[in-house]
Amino acid sequence: MAFDADDEILQDFLVEAGEILEKLSEQLVDLEKHPDDSNLLNAIFRGFHTIKGGAGFLQLDALVSCCHSAENVFDILRNHKRQVDSELMDVVLEVLDHVNAMFEQVRNREELTPAPNELIAALDALALPQSQSRSQSESAAVEETSPSGADDGDITDDEFERLLDALHAETPAAEVPQSPTHEPPADDKGSAGNDITDDEFEALLDELHGKGKFAAQEASSDDAQTEEPLAKDANKDAPEPATGSDAGLISDDEFEKLLDELHGKGGSPTTGSSTTGSQVTDSSGKPAQEKAPVEKASPEKAPSEKAPVKTAAPTPPARESAPAAETTVRVDTKRLDDIMNMVGELVLVRNRLQRLGSESADEHMHKAVSNLDIVTTDLQAAVMQTRMQPIKKVFGRFPRVVRDLARSLKKEVSLVMHGEDTDLDKNLVEALSDPLVHLVRNSVDHGIEAPDVREKAGKPRQGTVILSAEQEGDHILLSIDDDGAGMDPEVLRRKAVEKGIYDQDAADRLTETECFNLIFAAGFSTKDQISDVSGRGVGMDVVKTKIGQLNGQLSIVSTLGKGSRVIIKVPLTLAIMPTLMIKLADQAFALPLVNVVEIFHLDLTRTNIVDGRECIVVRDKVFPLFHIKRWLIRDPAAKAEPGNGHVVIVAMGTRQVGFVVDQLVGQEEVVIKPLGRGLQGTPGMAGATITGDGRIALIIDVPSLLQHYS
Repeated sequence: MAFDADDEILQDFLVEAGEILEKLSEQLVDLEKHPDDSNLLNAIFRGFHTIKGGAGFLQLDALVSCCHSAENVFDILRNHKRQVDSELMDVVLEVLDHVNAMFEQVRNREELTPAPNELIAALDALALPQSQSRSQSESAAVEETSPSGADDGDITDDEFERLLDALHAETPAAEVPQSPTHEPPADDKGSAGNDITDDEFEALLDELHGKGKFAAQEASSDDAQTEEPLAKDANKDAPEPATGSDAGLISDDEFEKLLDELHGKGGSPTTGSSTTGSQVTDSSGKPAQEKAPVEKASPEKAPSEKAPVKTAAPTPPARESAPAAETTVRVDTKRLDDIMNMVGELVLVRNRLQRLGSESADEHMHKAVSNLDIVTTDLQAAVMQTRMQPIKKVFGRFPRVVRDLARSLKKEVSLVMHGEDTDLDKNLVEALSDPLVHLVRNSVDHGIEAPDVREKAGKPRQGTVILSAEQEGDHILLSIDDDGAGMDPEVLRRKAVEKGIYDQDAADRLTETECFNLIFAAGFSTKDQISDVSGRGVGMDVVKTKIGQLNGQLSIVSTLGKGSRVIIKVPLTLAIMPTLMIKLADQAFALPLVNVVEIFHLDLTRTNIVDGRECIVVRDKVFPLFHIKRWLIRDPAAKAEPGNGHVVIVAMGTRQVGFVVDQLVGQEEVVIKPLGRGLQGTPGMAGATITGDGRIALIIDVPSLLQHYS
């Protein structure tokens, strides 16, 4: 292992290999559904090959060995010598897990743990042809070129050896141009005429690479004259193999095809070979004197003939596209976070200037503040865009998750993904990973029925899970749909009573939506038996807690027998938050705007008591009412409530309650600042910020506030 190498090279490898590994997991699962997709096979082959090359440069031998064995398997697959099946994919996916583990060890500068020898042996066994004998595979490879090899512009070592064997075994001596300095021995001339000597083969290679006849012609005209008799002799012998073509010889076109496989098409070697072929193997029967001027004129024509061939070669376009790689710059995420923090401070200064500008009568001050507002808003959006990442970075792992879980549960499940290019803050991308894994696993385990059960219910044997994402204003909507069994509210009510969450009377009054939300309660599970997949009632509680920490909302819609849908709504970014500024007594607080549903004025004397709790009725809906000033303000003089007050209806998922506040200040974008050590962990507080008038305001964490005080 060579971690002492240039750190920049190591970082380049980590970035490139990391991107490839993210794609490989999704590509392998897709390959199992489309086993004959040549482009997919080539992409996976190149992925393992690229990782192997980078690991070999860094002397990561364990990683090289693992990728090399996987590469051999996909070389066999793309040459159609073996079929893709579930057993093969199980082994390859297990190998990918070990490659990912070793990649993480490289990232952490740790010693690599090689893959088990049994796994590598199983992989090497899959790298052998499945049903064809070696002789059949060799003949097939010579007769027809693999389409994947044509796409890559390269051939394998075995193919190269077979082409050389074909040249030695089938090329007639009469078709090989002979140099004056390499006369064949007399016994060779008297042989069967089907082999060429090593010297003649070297002369052929010299002709192909332009080091033979053309160079001699340009050096002196005497050499050109000495080559004319050779051309005559060759042309005299040329018709003989043409007439005896049925004696196991190859034609001119087949010989040119073999040369193209060896050296590729285009460029000077092909030009030289085509010229030589026209002089030596032409079987038109014309006299040699007619071809001598053509040979003498070829050196002058060679530059003009090569020029258009070079322009058609792929190298110049590669040079033209090279500057495009310089249009991107790799930036450390910490630097982006620092820039975002500075933009947040600028937002606070803008808010302060807007407050001061509103109190000033100076028209120029108003214009300057307005311009600052526009520039700050644009800068904030631009910096946020640099932190954005497609949610595909999260979605990419789910095809593998669904595939493995479905096989372990003996179910048939298809995963469909929409909106993979939806962008959101990189911190949210990382934070949403675990909640989405829990929800997708829950859909496969609890939602999708067994194939036989689905068939009896008139459904297709294969279930479908749809994972989608879309942007809605300054929020992201994520949904997980399944066409499974759905949820039965009566079963959920019974389980809630059994778990002691509700008594029977309270459970009977629960609406269907409230019953569905019971699955997010800690320790709640509808499974009677605990398995390694689910049953402990922990996963969904983790989901609810995590989404709440992201200032998001959860909701569930389900129809018995048809399926369920879980909807998650989270803000685009966590750095700058739109809030509703309120006042309790003389202290400012900020309510996240994502939680605010409605605001209205209320006569506090017109309230009702339901189950011992103060409630209000608004448009035939009952909302619990909380005087949060009693929780957050410890001033004894502030306990007396006026007859009228402002009520803010806030929502947490599908639950809605009313908060009584003293004063509504208005909407304001704030920058979340973490609380100091002395205040960390304070119930109901998500952080702090600086208001437009320069005061400090605490940001309320609505779910935590209700959980602790109500």
